Amino acid sequence: LYPSVQCWFGVYQAVLSLQHNYQFSQIEMATFRATRSALLWRGFPQLLLCLSTTTRSVSAFSNLPAPQARGVASSMMMPPSRSGAASSFYSSTSLHASTAAAEADTSNAPTLEFVSSLPSIMEDYNSTVVIGKKSSLDDLLMAKLMEPLGLQGDTNGPIVETILKPIGKKKGGSSSTYLSTNDNKVHKLSIGGLPSELSRHNHPMAVHSLTRLVGSLAGTSSKGSNTRVVVLTDDHPIGPLAMAMAKAFPLFSKKSKKQASASSDDDDDDDDDKEDKKRTISIVFCKSDGTMVDGAAELKAAQVAAAGVQLAARLVDSHPALLTTSHYTKQIQALIDDYNNNNEDKPKVEMKQIVGKDLEPYGGLYGVGQAANCPPRLVVLEYDGTNGDESAETVALVGKGIVYDTGGLSLKTRAGMCGMKHDMGGSAGVFAGFWSAVQLGVPKKVHCILCLAENAIGPDAMRNDDILDMYSGKTVEVNNCDAEGRLVLADGVAHATKHIDGLDLVVDMATLTGAQLVATGKKHAGILANTEELEDRAMAAGMHSGDLVYPLLYSPELLMDEFKSEVADMKNSVKDRSNAQTSCAGHFIEAHLDQDYKNGWLHVDMAGPGTLGQRGTGYGVGLVLSLLDAPGF
Repeated sequence: LYPSVQCWFGVYQAVLSLQHNYQFSQIEMATFRATRSALLWRGFPQLLLCLSTTTRSVSAFSNLPAPQARGVASSMMMPPSRSGAASSFYSSTSLHASTAAAEADTSNAPTLEFVSSLPSIMEDYNSTVVIGKKSSLDDLLMAKLMEPLGLQGDTNGPIVETILKPIGKKKGGSSSTYLSTNDNKVHKLSIGGLPSELSRHNHPMAVHSLTRLVGSLAGTSSKGSNTRVVVLTDDHPIGPLAMAMAKAFPLFSKKSKKQASASSDDDDDDDDDKEDKKRTISIVFCKSDGTMVDGAAELKAAQVAAAGVQLAARLVDSHPALLTTSHYTKQIQALIDDYNNNNEDKPKVEMKQIVGKDLEPYGGLYGVGQAANCPPRLVVLEYDGTNGDESAETVALVGKGIVYDTGGLSLKTRAGMCGMKHDMGGSAGVFAGFWSAVQLGVPKKVHCILCLAENAIGPDAMRNDDILDMYSGKTVEVNNCDAEGRLVLADGVAHATKHIDGLDLVVDMATLTGAQLVATGKKHAGILANTEELEDRAMAAGMHSGDLVYPLLYSPELLMDEFKSEVADMKNSVKDRSNAQTSCAGHFIEAHLDQDYKNGWLHVDMAGPGTLGQRGTGYGVGLVLSLLDAPGF
């Protein structure tokens, strides 16, 4: 009697551990509850019967001999084994350890690594995720991937075929099961189906669905549980796909409680070993012929782009008491020093700053930030990757970096002010994009100009009715202190077009207007381009990278009257908010380009796609890399 009771209790505990460790669908949860009930009220013998009626695997089990069915059922309930973690992926691109430690607790964020071949199932991987379109899953999973995955057992094939069936071709979907490995260990297999029927304004690999699927299927395992992810690429470039996956794993967290390890296998480990365990997600990209992407340039671009996305998102998620203008600049300086010191054979990155009172000629940036404890800053970064090629393009990236926006004396509401730490998302996007381009050795001259300020209130705050002397030489009457982003960007583009020799393209990026969401939605940034050729280039870059964009109305001669002032060259906010105000805001910035500048200007308003819920998305990194034709991306 005692051994029987002990066996029953052990299996029951294993079932409970599954409830804590894994996220079930509705169908799986119904089966789980039935299993738990069978164990609790009817005893251990009923367990196999209940498992054999699992909804998603019923036909597979019905075709198996009874001994095999019992073997699979029992192995499905075995708790996964866990041991060491794979090597770190972000060591070359993260901040100094001391800076990162002071800034965020990332202990629960998995390490992402992009590899050229499938890691062995024997190397401490407790689960595998396969994501692709339905047609690719049908063609490749059973025919070419089960053996490399180490899941080719006789009992596994019918189960996998069964869980593939609910995944639709049109909208995709997901399904999971537990399989038996060759050494009789349990292994979780999750399959994610990307939608196949996509409109012309969506990315051909449905990158937003990819982010959601990899987050739900690979992001829910417990600490120390390593995962393999196979992405069926349909032969699309892998850099944008790597970015989409990185967006599912944000780094910033100030939570005081760490996730506890719930595995019973950890009972023999001491507490220090438990704390040191960190999840690793190893990602491979499978081509349409079943082979894995192994090009060094492509894998490097995937790694760098993913790190850039996580860097941008972490900056956006940082809270305003931490990410002041001063601290922001220190992080940038730390990255540059580390790069310059460890890459003596590569072009250096130069950094210059104009701070505080020295910014008075930049009336927009100085006026917005003059009331804050930390002074406003214009940060200018320069990189020359041309190797003497005079025909190479020269590009200036200008980012709005309002580290917190109260609205100034045009004070926001309580609800409207929450989340305004994200108002520096444009600067995070262009900086992380610039930084990724530097690491990939973009053969262009690239300048990154960050307009950093806090739009605070106080005795020195900019007032409505103030007239600002802008760096362009024009004057602006303030009629809305909460329309501050265009003021700082106006000075930024003026600086770029006055001081950068041979400038071919200016790109400014900002979370500029709430009206952008009305115009182009939450997934597509709104763009203004001063030429049709540049507009087409930006659209193509967005479609390639997955940082989608869509054109706004470009017509300055019809819209600039919205800023008419009786006492200055212009006001900073429109008189009629129903008259294409998102386009108007962009044209305000355009009006401050140097009068002698005649080349390209692209404005990117990414207020919508810059955030998802309460998190930054890292938007802008891929768009910048695509615009710069980054090698391997």
